[in-house]
Amino acid sequence: MSISVDEDLFDSRTCTSYPKSKLVNLIKHHVYHTSNTMMVGLKLKDRCKTTQVHALNNPSDSNTTVKSNPLLTINSILSNTCDQEQLVKFPTLGDSSEILFDGFPRSDLFEPPIEFFLKNVDFVATIAELYRRIESSFESSKCLMFVEQYALLCSLGDSKLLRRCLQSARQHAVDPISKVVVSAWLRYERREDELVGVSGFDCVGRVLECPKAALVDGYDPNLAFDHCKCDELCDGMLSFHCTTSNGECSTSEEVENVCFCIDNEDICCVRDRIASLSTPLRVMLYGKFAESKKDKIDFSHIGISAEGMLAVELFSRTRRFGSSSPKVVLEVLAFANRFCCEEMKSGCDVYLASFVCSLEDALLLIDYGIEEGAKLLLASCLQVLLRELPSALNNPRVMGIFCSSEARERLAVVGNASFLLYYFLSQVAIEEKTTSDVILMLLQNLRECAVERWQKVLAFHQLGCVLLERNEYKDAECYFDAAAENGHVYSLAGVARIKYKQGQRFSAFEILNRLISDYGSIGWMYQERSLYSVGRKKMLDLNEASKLDPTLSFPYKYRAVAMAEENEVEDAILEINKIIRFKLSPDCLELRAWFYMALKDYDAALRDIRALLTLEPDYKLFHRKMRGDHLVDLLNQLVQQWSPADCWLQLYDRWSSIDDIGSLAVIHQMLLNDPGKSLLLFRQSLLLLRLNCQKAAMRSLRLARNHSSSEYERLVYEGWILYDTGHREEALSKAEKSISLQRSFEAFFLKAYTLADSTLDPDASSYVIQLLKDALGCPSDGLRKGQALNNLGSIYVDCGKLDLAADCYINALDIKHTRAHQGLARVYYLKNEKKAAFEEMTKLIDKAPNNASAYEKRSEYGEREMASNDLSTATQLDPLRTYPYRYRAAVLMDDQKESEAVDELNKAISFKPDLQMLHLRSAFHESMGDVVTALIDCEAALCLDPNHKDTLDLYSRTRGEANHQQK
Repeated sequence: MSISVDEDLFDSRTCTSYPKSKLVNLIKHHVYHTSNTMMVGLKLKDRCKTTQVHALNNPSDSNTTVKSNPLLTINSILSNTCDQEQLVKFPTLGDSSEILFDGFPRSDLFEPPIEFFLKNVDFVATIAELYRRIESSFESSKCLMFVEQYALLCSLGDSKLLRRCLQSARQHAVDPISKVVVSAWLRYERREDELVGVSGFDCVGRVLECPKAALVDGYDPNLAFDHCKCDELCDGMLSFHCTTSNGECSTSEEVENVCFCIDNEDICCVRDRIASLSTPLRVMLYGKFAESKKDKIDFSHIGISAEGMLAVELFSRTRRFGSSSPKVVLEVLAFANRFCCEEMKSGCDVYLASFVCSLEDALLLIDYGIEEGAKLLLASCLQVLLRELPSALNNPRVMGIFCSSEARERLAVVGNASFLLYYFLSQVAIEEKTTSDVILMLLQNLRECAVERWQKVLAFHQLGCVLLERNEYKDAECYFDAAAENGHVYSLAGVARIKYKQGQRFSAFEILNRLISDYGSIGWMYQERSLYSVGRKKMLDLNEASKLDPTLSFPYKYRAVAMAEENEVEDAILEINKIIRFKLSPDCLELRAWFYMALKDYDAALRDIRALLTLEPDYKLFHRKMRGDHLVDLLNQLVQQWSPADCWLQLYDRWSSIDDIGSLAVIHQMLLNDPGKSLLLFRQSLLLLRLNCQKAAMRSLRLARNHSSSEYERLVYEGWILYDTGHREEALSKAEKSISLQRSFEAFFLKAYTLADSTLDPDASSYVIQLLKDALGCPSDGLRKGQALNNLGSIYVDCGKLDLAADCYINALDIKHTRAHQGLARVYYLKNEKKAAFEEMTKLIDKAPNNASAYEKRSEYGEREMASNDLSTATQLDPLRTYPYRYRAAVLMDDQKESEAVDELNKAISFKPDLQMLHLRSAFHESMGDVVTALIDCEAALCLDPNHKDTLDLYSRTRGEANHQQK
C-alpha cells in the first residue's frame, strides 16, 4: 500500500517573474563549464516506458570536455556531436523574430523505444495458462515458474507485484545457489546498497532475504515467510556436526596402523577410519592392491601436503577440521574429489563457505568452488558478489567471472540456477546502461543458458533491443526474428524498426499491417505503424493507439511536438498534460518545459525541470548535452527568488491545492538550500508515492534515512522503508523502538498507519485512534497534522462515530487539508445527506479541477446521469482508475446489455489487466454461461493475487460448473 499523503495550510504568496533578458540569449551566452561525459542513469522500467525526449538519433556521449569559452553557445554544444541536418530550429513564436533553440525535438525524428519486456498479444490467456501450470506442478519445481511470472508481469510496471513474484520464487527455491540469487535480487530491488552503514549481509529479519538462510540446502515452503534466527542458522549451516558415517562420534582410542609418507614426513592414521571415507580408499587399503599389504604408503605425489593429510586424518576420526586453515582445507577438498570422499567433500564445502566474508574472499575462493564442484562454497562466493551489485558491475575481476568467454561453461556447475543467475545479472546491467559490452556478454550467456521457450524468447528479444540501441542492425534483426519464431509477436516490432532505419519504410509498414490483421487491435501496434505512415494516416494511427491504450506516452508527445511546430504551443501543453496528469515521467516533463520556455513562462518551465530532477537527478537535456541542474541555474536568473519562508508558504499553498508537481518543485528548491534536511526528503517521498513514482519515492526515503540527525528519526524512516517493501511487523518494531527513544509525531503515525493496514476489530480500532491522538499531541506542522486528522476521521467512520469523524475532517479543512472534503462528504452520505455530500465533493473539484479521484468519488453522490458524466471525466483525466469502467459495466449488466458490459471491461483490461476487473469480467462470463472464459479470467486474476478470496470462491464454483458440463 502506498502511503496516503495530502495536506496543507496557510495562504501562499504569489511570486511573479520580473523582466529580464530572454532565456535564449542567456543560454546562448552562458559559459558551459563542465564535461558532459556522465550518462543518464536510466532505470529499466523507466527506460522502457519512455526515454528522453530526443529518442531518435541521440548523439553518443562524448568523452570530450567542453572547455570554458565565452563564445560557446547551445548551438555549438549540440553541433559538437550532432549532424547539422538532424537539428531543427524551433519556429518563430508570435511577434518575436527570435529562434528558441536548436535541437528541439522534431516530429519526423521522433520515435518510441522498443521495450525490453516480454509483451504478449493475449496477456490474460498467457498468465492464466501460467497459473494452471504453477498450480499443477510439484512445489519444489515452482521456482523458475515464478521467475517466468516475473518476466511476464514486468510490462505492468507494478513493483510490489514483481516483488511478490520474487518472494514466491525464493520460497520455492531448493538449492543454495538459487536461494542466493533470488535473495540477492530481492535485496537489490530494495536498493539497500544506498543505505549508509548497511552491509550486504545485514538481515531484515525474514528467511526470504536472510543471507545465512540462503545457504541452507533443501525446501521448506512453510519456513520461507517466517522470521529468521540468524545465530541458530549460523550454528546449523556453517559448522559440521561431529558424527561418523554411522552417526556415532569416535571417542575410543584406536590403533594407528597405517602411515602415509609425504615429503619424508609420516602421518599415522587408523586404517579403518581412512577406508571409511570412500569406496576407492577402502579398496586401496583392504582390496587386492599392493597398498593393502603395506604399513607405510607413499602419498608424495597425490597432491596433498603433510598438513592436508593431517586434516584428513583428523576428519576421519572426528568429522571435524579443528583449526585447519582454509588453504589446508582446500587441499583436503581436492583430495576428497580425487578419492570420491563425498562426506569429507561436503565437510570441506561447509567449512570453506564459512570463511567467505568479503569481496576479496569471494574472488579468491570462487574458482576453487567452481573447479572442485563445491556448490556451497560457490553459493557463498556468489552471494557476496551479487550483494555488491550494482557497484560490482564496475569491478573487472567480478565481471571477468561472469562475462569471460568461458564463464558460462565454468559456471555450468550451478545447474538449473545458471539461467536465474544470468537473468538477474543482465537486468541489473540493463538498468545501469543498455549499450555496454557487459550487458551484451551477459545476455549472450543468458541465451546459452536458456532451456525453456520463454527463456529463449527473453534472451533473444533483449539481445535484439541492446543491439538495436548499439546500431548493430543486422545482428539485432536476427535476434528479433528468433524471438518472433519462438512465439513473441512483439519482437516483430523490432524487425520493423530495423527495416525502417535501413530505409525500408514500406516493408516495416507491411509487417505492422499483418500484425494488426492477424491479432486485432492492440495499442502498441498502431503506435508502431504510425512511424511508417505519413500525414493524416499517421495521426489516425496515433489516435487509435491512444484510444486502445491511453498509457502509451509517444502519441501524446508526438501530437504535442507537431502542434508546437505549427506555433500552437498552448495546445501542445494541453496535449502533453493529458498524460502527465496520470503518468509522470521525466521525458514528458522535459517536453512541457520546452513548451513553457517557448512561451517565456520561465516559472512554469523551472517548476517542470525541478520536478523532473526529483524523478531522475542525473537527467540531461539538449540531446543529453546539458545537465538539468545547469538549466535550473539559468532559469533561476529569470524568475523571482524565494526566501526559505517563502518556500514554506509556497509548499503549503501547492499542497493544499493538490498541485503535486508544484510541491515537488518547491521541495527541490528547498533541498538545494538545505540538502541534508531529512524532513524535506521524507515529504518528497510522500509526494512521489502519491504520484505513483515508487522507485523515486524509495530513493528519497533512503536519503531521508541517511541524513537523519537522530536515532529515533532514522528508525522511523527505516520503518517506512520496511512497510513499503512488505515487512509490516518489522516496520512496527522500528516504530516502537523510535517511540521508546522519543515520542514523536512520525513514530506514532507510522505505528498507527501500519496497524490500520488490516481489518480492525473494535479493540484494535480504539488502539489506532489513541495512537493518532498521541501523534497529534506531538510537535509537527499542518501538512502532517492534516493527514493525521484525515486518517483519524476515516477510523471514526469505520467505527460508526460519524460526529467525531466530521469534527476531524472540519479541523483538517481549517488547516487547509483539502482532501478532507472527501471524508466529510462520506460522513454526510452516511447520514443520508446526499446533497451535502455532493456539494462537499464539488468544493474539492473547484480547488483541484484535474483530480480524477474527486470526480470518481462525487459520482457516488449524484444522480445516475450526473454520475455517468463524472465518471467519464474521471476516465479522461486518469484512464488507469478502474472504478469507472467497473461501474459502467455493472450498469450495462443491470440493463441486460451483457455484451456491452463485457466490452466496457475489455477496454481497460487490454491496457490494465487489473485484478478487480478480471474478477468482475469472470463473474459476467459465468452469469452468461460461458464457464470456459470465466475460468480463464479467474486464473489470470489469481496469477496476479493467488490469495484473493472472492476470486478463489468464484474459481471453485466455476470449475464445479465446468466439470458438471463435461459430465
